[in-house]
Formats: sequence, C-alpha cells, structure tokens
Amino acid sequence: MAVYTEVSDEALTDFLGAYDIGTLLSYKGIAEGVENTNFFVHTTAGSYILTLYEKRVRADDLPFFLNLMEHLAARGLACPQPIRNRAGVSLGELCGRPAVIVSFLEGVSVKRPTPDHCRALGRALAGLHAAGGDFGMRRDNNLSVEAWGPLFRSADAQADTVAPGLAARVREDLTVLEAGWPRGLPSGVIHADLFTDNVFFIGDDLSGLIDFYFACTDAFAYDLAICLNAWCFEADGTFHRDRGTALFAGYESVRALTAEEVAALPILCRGAALRFLLTRLVDWLNVPPGALVQPKDPLEYDRRLAFHRTVTRAEDYGRGA
Repeated sequence: MAVYTEVSDEALTDFLGAYDIGTLLSYKGIAEGVENTNFFVHTTAGSYILTLYEKRVRADDLPFFLNLMEHLAARGLACPQPIRNRAGVSLGELCGRPAVIVSFLEGVSVKRPTPDHCRALGRALAGLHAAGGDFGMRRDNNLSVEAWGPLFRSADAQADTVAPGLAARVREDLTVLEAGWPRGLPSGVIHADLFTDNVFFIGDDLSGLIDFYFACTDAFAYDLAICLNAWCFEADGTFHRDRGTALFAGYESVRALTAEEVAALPILCRGAALRFLLTRLVDWLNVPPGALVQPKDPLEYDRRLAFHRTVTRAEDYGRGA
C-alpha cells in the first residue's frame, strides 16, 4: 500500500455517491507498501479501504483479483470483500485510475512473528490453497522466473550503487535458478505476497488475509517459500528455524506436501528471495518524485539469499523437526 495519486475531497465524495455506503466523514492515505494508492475511508456506514491501481497491476487482471476475493470469502476465508455500487459493479474509476472499495478487516499485523503466529499462518495458507481449488479463473504469475532476467537488466547498471558486488551475486543466482527451476509441482491459486503486513491478528487468533493483487496460478510450495522468507528471517538475515518448523507444521496440518515439493523447497525459497530482491531493487531506484511511499530495502533479501545458497534440504528450514 502507498499513495501515488492524490484524491481530493470533492472527487472522493462524487465517487462514493454511486455506492450505498453512507457519506464521507474522513479519509487518510496509507503509506505502507509500494504497489497501489490506498486510503482508509470512514463513512456514516462504517470503515472501508479504497484502492487506486498503479504500476505493475494491469487493468485486465482486476476481475481475477476481485472475483477471487469473493470466491474465497464464500468458502470461509476471512479476506476483504469488494463493495459493489448500485449498478452491481465493484470496479470503478477515480482520478484516472481503476479503483475499488473493499470491506475493512479488524485486526493488527505483527512486526516480530512468533512460532504460534507462523503456525496460524501455515494453516491459513493451506486453507487458501484449498478454497481456491474450484475457482474458475486463471492468471499466470508474471513475476516468476521468466521475468527475473528482464527485471534485473532494467536495474543492473545501478545495482552496485546499492551494495558493492550486488550485480554479480544476482547474476549467479539467476544462472542457477533459470537452469533448475522446478516444473510440474501441485499448483492452483496462490497469494504470492503474504508478508506480515498482509495478515491480521486479533490477540493470538488470525483474523484475516489482505492484499490479493499479486494472486495468481502457480505452485503451492512457492507460496509457502514466499511466506518462509517473509516470516522466518530477521532484517539482518538471521533465520529462525523454530518459526520455519511451526510454519510447515501449520500448513501440513491442513495439506501434506508431496515428496517433490519437499525436494524443491531449497530452490523455491532461493527463487522467492530473488524475486523480492529484484522488485524491491527496481522500486528503490525508481521512486516517483513527491509520492507518499516507503520503498522496501532490497538488501534484506540479499542477506536472505546468502542463507539460501547454503541450504540443500528442506530440513534446514525446519521442516520435519
């Protein structure tokens, strides 16, 4: 979440006029995240999140995201619901951007996850994979291994200004991952961006998942690898094996991993780390002037990659401990 596009009181009031969600009381930009423009909106009927789609989100993909949220909620997964206007349409336009209003989920994200948080996340992730099993739409992952080379080429000339030797390390990872990326693993709908700020808790209970705008059709174990990167490391690259053990245990209490998935976890985790290093690197080097946005540090994932390069088996991440 971030704010790239400013929205005036008058424009937002006019936009809300097409909905039966009361009249505007207040709204505030949300600076966290890097992809879309987001506002917290409070009306006489309640609280909502307004999103204006920017950057990597393509307009053609929006029906997939919105329909997916409705589908998952209908199957019991706690996630935001797109609000339809009086014409029965959830997608509109505001300030020249595609825009949607979604329901507000109660809860808070955790800054330093515990093993209990990771176990709950694992259960929820497996539940998401199960709930998407009969979703009728497909969206290819446009940020998978085929995209990493072009992403890097857009930033390689400046990579070493961010950290000495970064370009050479990325080239080495790309060579390994492009040659050995696993194919044919169990697949379906994945979230693909389930960082700690996209998971809410009320007390110790997981209360919901948000931000489905990278959701796509890909390997379930890759989604698990993304979560392991996001939840089981410190910013300095320290890996918490107890969190990994809990994440796997929670996931496999709902859905058991196949032998092929387990064998692929080291390269999937390395690939997930490289994917986020590259998109963060591009964003770090290309923040629009005046945007209310906090770019994420790409070097957090450079440090994670140093760990992944030493891993040869899933047990090193805590699976089966």
